[in-house]
Amino acid sequence: MTLRLPAGLLAFALLAGCASVPVPTATVPADDNLNAVAWSQTAIEHDLIYLQTYRDAQSQLLTALNDPQWDALASSDRVAPLAQLPPAVVLDIDETVLDNSPYAARLVRSGKEYDEASWQAWCREESARALPGAVAFTKFAASHGIAVIYISNRSRELDQVTLANLRKVGLPVSGPDAFLGLGTVVAGCTQVGSDKSCRRQQVSRHYRVLMQLGDQLGDFADFPTDRAARPQAMARYLPWIGTRWFVLPNATYGAWESALFHDQWSAPRQQRRRQKIEALRY
Repeated sequence: MTLRLPAGLLAFALLAGCASVPVPTATVPADDNLNAVAWSQTAIEHDLIYLQTYRDAQSQLLTALNDPQWDALASSDRVAPLAQLPPAVVLDIDETVLDNSPYAARLVRSGKEYDEASWQAWCREESARALPGAVAFTKFAASHGIAVIYISNRSRELDQVTLANLRKVGLPVSGPDAFLGLGTVVAGCTQVGSDKSCRRQQVSRHYRVLMQLGDQLGDFADFPTDRAARPQAMARYLPWIGTRWFVLPNATYGAWESALFHDQWSAPRQQRRRQKIEALRY
């Protein structure tokens, strides 16, 4: 005797059978940088912040140009008087004018962390895109006789590939001081780590700096690395934010992160992660 089930009951039985079979799922390792990288690559708000910042800077640039006393360098970096110096704007490169989020995405997908070899390999691809607003702002500056100078902590051995990438995306590059990378020798000044003060001092000998743009406090002046001391050190420069200094967002890396675990990159990843969690406000 063959048992015939109504069509509806038969479908229910088949679905019930399927539901009892576990569906295998791939385990995705947790990565602290996933949301930051995803936001920088996919959120329109990210691009709008860059566009807004560069447009704000451009709208004030001619006012700065026409004020002979206007200078965007901290007094500690100004080693030559302003009089008769030609104008310039100073920009960081990575996450300021060039977008390296594909490199960060590769690290997330592979579960690895930054290392110099993989970073240099990425830079040699010369495939970083220009961040929104950067090309228009720098071209506007150049069209008004304002030198565009990039101070970057890319090593000097990446000079040529960096300049090639800048040119590929339409960013103006001209003059011997257009790119001052990590390791640039400045007479009479000793560079400490990746600090940019010596290079800013070199720029100050030849230019009146109208604006600085970057994604780290160290792109503007020499600040303490201690997290608690930074707000107080920054307080005197707050009137410069949005006038002389223009700060861009970078949630993927920076001194803000390493300060949370006291710059101890040699500590195990889980220990660094725990210290970052402990730094959160509840």
